[in-house]
Amino acid sequence: MQPRSPYTGPRRKLVLAFDVGTTYSGVSYSILDPGHVPEIRGVTRFPAQEQVGGDCKIPSLLYYDQYGVVRAAGAEALREGLTTQKEEEQWLSCPWFKLHLRPQTPGSMEEIREKIPPLPESKNAIEVFADFLEYLFQCSRTYIEEVHGMGDNWWGSMEDTIEFVLSHPNGWEGAQQEQMRRAAVLAGLVLNDEAGQARVSFVTEGEASLHFCIQSGLPAGAMKDSGVLIVDAGGGTIDLSAYSCVSGSADSFEEIAPPQCHFSGSIFVTFNARAYLEAHLRNSKYLEDVPQMTDCFDKTTKLRFRNKDEPQYIRFGSLRDKDLAVGIRSGQLKLSGLDVASFFEPSVNCIVDAIAEQSQKARKPIKSVFLVGGFAASDWLFAELKEACSQMGLAVLRPDSHVNKAVADGALSFYLDHSVRSRVSRFTYGIHCHIPYDIYDAEHLQRSASSFTSAGGYRRIPGAFSVILPKNTQTSETKEFRRAYFEETDSLPELSRVTVSLDCYRGELANPRWRDIDAGMYSTLCTIEVDLSKLGHSLGPHRGKDGRVYYKASFEVALLFGLTELKAQLCWKDNGVLRRTPAKIIYDPASR
Repeated sequence: MQPRSPYTGPRRKLVLAFDVGTTYSGVSYSILDPGHVPEIRGVTRFPAQEQVGGDCKIPSLLYYDQYGVVRAAGAEALREGLTTQKEEEQWLSCPWFKLHLRPQTPGSMEEIREKIPPLPESKNAIEVFADFLEYLFQCSRTYIEEVHGMGDNWWGSMEDTIEFVLSHPNGWEGAQQEQMRRAAVLAGLVLNDEAGQARVSFVTEGEASLHFCIQSGLPAGAMKDSGVLIVDAGGGTIDLSAYSCVSGSADSFEEIAPPQCHFSGSIFVTFNARAYLEAHLRNSKYLEDVPQMTDCFDKTTKLRFRNKDEPQYIRFGSLRDKDLAVGIRSGQLKLSGLDVASFFEPSVNCIVDAIAEQSQKARKPIKSVFLVGGFAASDWLFAELKEACSQMGLAVLRPDSHVNKAVADGALSFYLDHSVRSRVSRFTYGIHCHIPYDIYDAEHLQRSASSFTSAGGYRRIPGAFSVILPKNTQTSETKEFRRAYFEETDSLPELSRVTVSLDCYRGELANPRWRDIDAGMYSTLCTIEVDLSKLGHSLGPHRGKDGRVYYKASFEVALLFGLTELKAQLCWKDNGVLRRTPAKIIYDPASR
């Protein structure tokens, strides 16, 4: 990789990258000084955090009291001295709160809902996320001031211009980004105005992990004719992203397959262990100890597991705890190594199948798989993937440096280096609209009952899907995807505020054309709100086919999908000159 260039901005700036994971979170930062080469650093000290060093992360955990006030967060929430206070004051815990922000769309695995602990009744997911962001920010400020503080106004000189980079799973979309930005505002990170919100940017965990691997010595030169697959195995999700070098460049990368996101992270191994323990101990007096056993498994047994041919143990009690019928002796439960391997099996199979699918769909042959993320530290997972991938001719590698800080460091590298130049569309995007009715078209005849007469007096048929961007399309950051549309009405004021729904087809049809075919795989991604009154005299009035007066606005919807956030514009011709205006994007509450 080419050396990073010195920062050319006019004044000092601070960039903070927050990796809020399902189970653990971390922060990376860079202080940009004019004329100096930016460096990526990590926040390596948090309150009550025993482990201090380059891989320092804290639990993604909050405790609230009965009034909805945060009483403990991060490593502080796990201090043994708080146990009595938690019980006496009935504090409410919020583990895995990030998963409450997941998309509510087809394929988002709603069956995991019952496995995720509920939020306190007084809090919603955005508020909890905001509370944790605020905690991370305060911890970051304390650490940075201690390490770098120079003068009383050192922090104040940068505070109003801090840039924030928030990472999220590959499967999250604009609706989840909007919620995270609202949480950043609620946390007091930025003001709730256009300038403030612009200081929050996003990157997928897969893309952040690629940047981390590049920083860790990913051999870019070896990717000119082949690709690499990044598998970010975290606590909640498994994110897969495939990349290769852009032709003629060793520092620019392009996505070569649609990214994937699966709910098969390490917490699901723990879920499987708990289900086994509940069944195994259903007739034992130790059934009531299953929550404690599960916690011990999650913190020790799961992390140490390496060999399915050796017995495994969950140490949960004292020397007096004994029930030989279920394998409990001297306060520990004996498990078969094969049983523990079965807890991992669904996640392993999911990752192997996803790797095979990515390899099949990639535009270039994939030769290497880089495994990062907290779950990547599991030697059993690494060994299983290595064996399965060897049969596909793939090498599985783990970066030498800390795999569990990949996303935070990579998110900051994304901001500084911007190595990915093009991405691949995961789904088919378009707009449901009405089209001219054709009496000779069999598909139109089947839907003739729904046809109607437009304001212009023409027979139209609704429910058609107008594709703007097909699935698996390579998109650069500057490439626009545009389609022409029009709006007809017999009332001119109605054109001052028009909403156009951008829909997403998530199914397998190669050419989706109608909303009523594979209907369950369509969802509204967002609504684009536009003011068409700017089109001026071209709106009419016009005389319709049936003699009625009507108004018609002809325009194009222009979309940029190659960025990490969707951008939309409205385009129209004014006396032959192309005009543009930003369109307001409103995300559908149903997709949140």
